[in-house]
Amino acid sequence: MTRWRAGILIFDDVEVLDFAGPYEVLSRARTEPGVASRRSDEHAPFQVFTVARSREPVRAVGGLQVIPDHGFADAPAIDLLVVPGGFGTRTLLDDAEVCGWIGRTAAAARMVASVCTGSLLLAKVGLLRGKRATTHWGALELLGSIDPTIRVEQGGRFVDDGVLTSAGISAGIDLALALVERVAGKPAADETAHYMEYRR
Repeated sequence: MTRWRAGILIFDDVEVLDFAGPYEVLSRARTEPGVASRRSDEHAPFQVFTVARSREPVRAVGGLQVIPDHGFADAPAIDLLVVPGGFGTRTLLDDAEVCGWIGRTAAAARMVASVCTGSLLLAKVGLLRGKRATTHWGALELLGSIDPTIRVEQGGRFVDDGVLTSAGISAGIDLALALVERVAGKPAADETAHYMEYRR
């Protein structure tokens, strides 16, 4: 099986569960059921890594320090780009380097997804133009103001309109399980949820 390279963007003031939830789901997904299959990557559909502006540690919401696997300069090609949210997204809306990297990486990726207010960054670089999308309930109006062509939806866990966007924080787990289903099939997604003791 050819493994998808799943790159998860991290940055200062990223929401912890926004990136850690999808990281856990994607990194623990297996096409072979059972606990034993998690002891190797033989049946793993994804190779998961974090990417930041540089390899310097980032400080997430709540103070957790995280060391990125890659910086923009040395990140491998990415098949699945995941952009999480957090208070740091507001600062990044005006950050040409980060927005430029998201735009270039998304253009080359096979699939793009956001968690929570990560959708604001996708909107900023034009990836949600004319699409249905969602975000954290506290940022729905802001999402629509960044790009009025977006058809903002609320109430669901995630929206799939070519680009996948999730509601806030814990909804990123549901989105990540949907990504597993798209790449590896429903049995793999259901089994991953069972392994994590997460109710889909």
